[in-house]
Amino acid sequence: MTREATMTEPLLAADGVEKSFPGVRALHNMRLELRSGEVLALVGENGAGKSTLMKLLSGIYTADAGSFQLEGRPYEPGNPRHALELGISIIHQEFNLVPHLTVAQNIFIGREPRRARLLLDERKLNADAAELLDRLHLPLDPRAIVGDLTVAAQQMVEIAKALSHEPRVLIMDEPTAALNDAEVETLHELIRRFVRPGTGAIYISHRMEEIRRIADRVTVIRDGEYIDTLEVASASTPDIIARMVGRAIDTEARPEGVRADRDVLLSVRGLTTKALLKDVSFDLQHGEILGFAGLMGAGRTEVARALVGADKIEAGLISLRGKEVRISTPADAARLGIGYLSEDRKRFGLLLEQDVKANIALSALREKFTKAGFVRDGSLRAQAERHTSSLKIKTPSVDQTTKNLSGGNQQKVVIAKWLVKDCDILIFDEPTRGIDVGAKEEIYQLLGELAEQGKSIIMISSELPEILRMSHRVVVMSEGRVTKVLDAAEATQERIMRYATDAAVGDPEQKAGQQ
Repeated sequence: MTREATMTEPLLAADGVEKSFPGVRALHNMRLELRSGEVLALVGENGAGKSTLMKLLSGIYTADAGSFQLEGRPYEPGNPRHALELGISIIHQEFNLVPHLTVAQNIFIGREPRRARLLLDERKLNADAAELLDRLHLPLDPRAIVGDLTVAAQQMVEIAKALSHEPRVLIMDEPTAALNDAEVETLHELIRRFVRPGTGAIYISHRMEEIRRIADRVTVIRDGEYIDTLEVASASTPDIIARMVGRAIDTEARPEGVRADRDVLLSVRGLTTKALLKDVSFDLQHGEILGFAGLMGAGRTEVARALVGADKIEAGLISLRGKEVRISTPADAARLGIGYLSEDRKRFGLLLEQDVKANIALSALREKFTKAGFVRDGSLRAQAERHTSSLKIKTPSVDQTTKNLSGGNQQKVVIAKWLVKDCDILIFDEPTRGIDVGAKEEIYQLLGELAEQGKSIIMISSELPEILRMSHRVVVMSEGRVTKVLDAAEATQERIMRYATDAAVGDPEQKAGQQ
């Protein structure tokens, strides 16, 4: 996609911007230039300074030095509301919605139409919301309660709320983290309709394939400093990644297949649940990374939840080391050495307000760190420091509050929690969601090392390059069924997608050949 800027002057510009916090220099001599009529991707590792820059633009922080300009005029927002009034609207990665209010009430919160300046004019509120949603081609009911919507629909509410202010600059921070491919395309179409002469968008994402589809240029920042701005059409993905992390990364690496002489550690036969799963069968070998691929709603997460007892099994057998086991609760799974790392680590994997050492010890607190009802703090601290060092968790100390860590380091804390439990089977659901490229490589390296040590890993991912990069074999699912198991040597994105879109068990390639 190529557009020519319609103005010689940048729509939004930052020059020489500095921002420091006690003991930390977040931004140094930062530069940014968004042209009129373009989508500018902003990339960098977690901690590179993207969030600080966005908070400066949205009026949450004030710069220590440097300047911002909007359409050639000084831009100095005093607070987020002032930023909106000046024409800059930001959609943060964490939703800012009120769950018990309707879609319309969330879109126009604080700006509701009123009768006689007192009473809420609900009819006009819903009509205004319906007109906006229709104009944006968003299939949402203005009267629907936001808390009842899917995550993808809530994302659309956030977008509608941002665009209701009729901004000149729209900034999106990881807008597709919870969206499937169809929903991503819907979002991209909306962005394309928004961007025109006089408007522009800044698109923050770790997903290189999305950046190539939607952005005109990409600005790379690293360690709080501006690195480069590249034309997307002429920049290769390895070039962009190398600028982000300061080193070359092999994005094409592939694992070798698991040796045939390896024993089966976990065997699943005929796994069925009331809600979705139908006769799911597969084996997991010692030291194997078994990838699970499929479209949203295919049943990948449901397999994991059924395995660890979070969802009730209607039929089927689970065998561990050749013996049938019954798993009714996640505690049963943990006792059997099966750890589940949820896709929503902040909600289900961590106690964000607790420190790192408490989170690391969580899975084995009673059996390893408690004596006569008292926590053995010295033993707990030593274990936490050992795993923090071995996993290279970037934290000032194990006493740091977990919510203050980056996404990649939070994920490592979850991994450490299950390593303390000494699980033989680790189930990773979307292990790198919301994690930057450099941190992804560290997670990949860690998974590979765990497999080499004999740990068996089930990895569920919506990113096919990640599945291909890490999996010894790939289980492809569609509509609650396993449609194919592919060895690493025969797995490609095209083949996986063909099986992922075929709900019938069997080989769609063979079927196509018979037609």
